[in-house]
Amino acid sequence: MLIMSIESTCDETAVAITRNGREVLTDQIFSQADLHAVYGGVVPEIASRSHVEVISQLAQRAVDAAGIKKTDLDALAVSYAPGLIGAVLVGVNFAKSAALALGIPLIPVHHIKGHIAANYIAFPELEPPFLCLAISGGNTMLVDVRGYTDMKILGSTRDDAAGECFDKTARVLGLPYPGGKHVDRLSQSGDDKKYDLPRAHVEGNPYDMSFSGLKTAVVNLVHNAEQKGEELDRESLCASFARAVSESLVPRTMTLAKELGYSRIAVAGGVAANSRIRADFAAAAERAGVELFVPPLSLCGDNGAMIGCQGYYEFLAGTRAGSDLNAYANMEI
Repeated sequence: MLIMSIESTCDETAVAITRNGREVLTDQIFSQADLHAVYGGVVPEIASRSHVEVISQLAQRAVDAAGIKKTDLDALAVSYAPGLIGAVLVGVNFAKSAALALGIPLIPVHHIKGHIAANYIAFPELEPPFLCLAISGGNTMLVDVRGYTDMKILGSTRDDAAGECFDKTARVLGLPYPGGKHVDRLSQSGDDKKYDLPRAHVEGNPYDMSFSGLKTAVVNLVHNAEQKGEELDRESLCASFARAVSESLVPRTMTLAKELGYSRIAVAGGVAANSRIRADFAAAAERAGVELFVPPLSLCGDNGAMIGCQGYYEFLAGTRAGSDLNAYANMEI
């Protein structure tokens, strides 16, 4: 089964073609990073306009790269929530039009489910059930993946997402956008114990998280150093910050997996590309004797293949959408 899939929830436009969910024929991605770099973050209006400009070309390029004809497509999947509403609308409206013109089913896909499904592409042996930590710029949640389309959130951030904290830390340090990779690079040569940064605990649910205090602590530390004319050890601050985030994520995930009786743990989303988090998970999984699944860097960020993969399992489950499909800025998984 050939599925064309569309992803446009933030600042990447992506069109992929997958076969039977797990085989990627092509994944065409246009990154807007250079467009937003001058502003230090994503500008929604610019993102939406860029999606409009390139999505049709990317779709044609995907068909050509896959060596197929448009009439060979069996279905069209699209990420319809959550995300920047204007950006999501571009992908949804293109997908609705293409599906209608080709006379093929339209499959709506939740963006976070897509990130989780990226692991199916990287690891053909992975099947539910398992526990997944989904960490990105807009979301941080512990998901009980009971089936390909049956999922339940057991813990999430009460305020800022982990990825947002990486972005804000990079910005206050004057690092280029997107900042996550630059924070990661600097942290490799720093002392992760030099700066004492907070780890929040949420009363009432040990698996919920909070990162606003950590973000504020970093901002205040940087501003205080600037005001006093003190030199800041940026490498060590990045290392201490990455350690604080990792120690907020890894122990919770491991404890919850043990409570659920799961021997398989997956990590997904853009923040899963961070080297400290990947290393800490690998060490924790080895100590606990559980299988760890973390996608390659190419599948951590937003891409079309993950939407096609999840779209395949949504199709098998009978999920369909009509021309009334809308885009949503927020939606529970």
